[in-house]
Amino acid sequence: MAEAQALPRLHITVAHASQPGQVKLWELALPMGATVADALTHCRAHGALAAEPVAMGIWGQLVTHATVLQDGDRLELYRPLTVDPKLARRQRFASQGARAAGLFARRRPGGKQGY
Repeated sequence: MAEAQALPRLHITVAHASQPGQVKLWELALPMGATVADALTHCRAHGALAAEPVAMGIWGQLVTHATVLQDGDRLELYRPLTVDPKLARRQRFASQGARAAGLFARRRPGGKQGY
């Protein structure tokens, strides 16, 4: 009796940070030709994904649900921003003080401000 050959599968990693500093990784084996939508369905079926991601990317490049996955891809699921990055930078600068941050943080002794 001949052994049945296993169909080729692609192996991907799904990365999702539901909270800051807490990245969860899942290793998936999907059939060849699988799409991002297939990977999301697989994650939801196993209870790994509770909410719909705001955006998705493969190695930092934005993709859609119809994007076909390749072997070794890292599918990243992005969550919404909680703070405007510009506002966060302004608040950080204000708390550190103008002399301790930014362009004027390291001056040579006796140098003029701004040089």
